[in-house]
Order: sequence, then C-alpha cells, then structure tokens
Amino acid sequence: MHKNQKINYDRVLQKMVQEWEKEAFRPKILLHSCCAPCSTYTLEYLTKYADVDIYFANSNIHPATEYERRRLVQEKFVQDFNRDYGTNIQLISAPYEPQKFVQMVQEAKLEEAPEGGDRCHLCFDMRLSSVADKAAELGYDYFASALTVSPHKNSQVINEVGLDVEEERAVSYLPSDFKKNNGYRRTVEMCEIYDIYRQCYCGCVFAARQQELDLKAISKEAKEAIPKLREQIEWNIQQNQK
Repeated sequence: MHKNQKINYDRVLQKMVQEWEKEAFRPKILLHSCCAPCSTYTLEYLTKYADVDIYFANSNIHPATEYERRRLVQEKFVQDFNRDYGTNIQLISAPYEPQKFVQMVQEAKLEEAPEGGDRCHLCFDMRLSSVADKAAELGYDYFASALTVSPHKNSQVINEVGLDVEEERAVSYLPSDFKKNNGYRRTVEMCEIYDIYRQCYCGCVFAARQQELDLKAISKEAKEAIPKLREQIEWNIQQNQK
C-alpha cells in the first residue's frame, strides 16, 4: 500500500481475512470505537474472524456528561452483543482528558477548521495513537478503528493516519472501510434492534459550536439518561452472575 494514493481498503481487509482463514489464524484485535453505533456492524463482522476487544478512547467528546453517556451506551451494547453472539468482548476505557484535545487544537490554531478538515485529521491521529499504544502494551496483533463505518468520515484519511501511526509502534494497523458491503446500513438496523442512542454530532466542542448546537440541552439530556443506563448495565451484570 502506498499512502496518498486512493486505495480500496475494504478489498485489502478482505484479502487479509482470506489469509487468516487459509492459515487457520484468529488474530487478536484492539478496536478503537468512537461510539456504540459505529461498533455494531464492525463487531458483527470482525468477530467472525478474530478475537476483538474495544478501546473507548475519545477525549474529543464534549461535554463530560455526553462523554459518559456515550461510554455507558457502548458498555451496555458490548454486554448485549456478548449475550446474543456468544462472544467475550472486553471494553477498555482510556482516561478522559478533554483538556489535552482542546490544547492540541488551539496550539495548531484549528478551532475554526471545517468539519472533515485538518482538525479531524489531528483528532484521528490522537485516538489511533492511543489505541495503538494500548494494543502494543497488551500484546494484540492489530489495532483498528470503527470510524471507517461512518459515511461522514473520510476512510482514506483515517487509514493513512493508521498506517502512519503503525510505523512508530510494535503493532500492526488493520486497514478497513467498514461502511462498504452495506456496513453502514447494518449499523442503522442494529441501532434499532438494540435501541442504541445515536448522537447528533461527532462530540467535538468546536464542531458543535459550528453547528450551533445547544450544548446545555445536550448535557441535560445526557444527565437524565445516565442513571437509567447504569441501572441497565448493573442488571445485565446480575443476570450474568445467575
């Protein structure tokens, strides 16, 4: 693969899967997930061929209440997925450090950058670097990202960032374009099946301001949702212990 050249990353992944099957190899993958919706089809696909755990590393999400809501929605979905698919996916949550993201954007003077531009590139690098470091630390074969399932994200850029990050770590990046093969449509279906919260913005405070979103209302809604999510998660835990 050559960076800066348009590549069919879905085809690359399919060829890798074929090699795994030929070699009877089931790799361990640490998957960066930005939110539960993006992890739905991604997990459904990858767990057919690999042992997958999720790394929830999203310090870009603002406000803190919205971050916690999304993290809990992710945790509940992992529980539900494990129950229905017979898997044993573990959820690892990275430290929530929003000030680092804000400082990074401000130092690069990208506060007013358009959605999908250089600020997003910086954000992808921050999160993929985080999952790569954790994957190398814990001995995974690959690190990957569910971001490529979104039609609102540039998969060419995400994969180029992943390949750049790979060069500096002792772990391989798993190329992907999960939106292909009706992947995104399947995420919508699974969100309906599992009644998953689908957020109205990426999480970035700068993007939210550009969209003129009411962050106070978003925070209020998140605060109201969090207690019920915690109850559901605890109930799932108790059911599994029976």
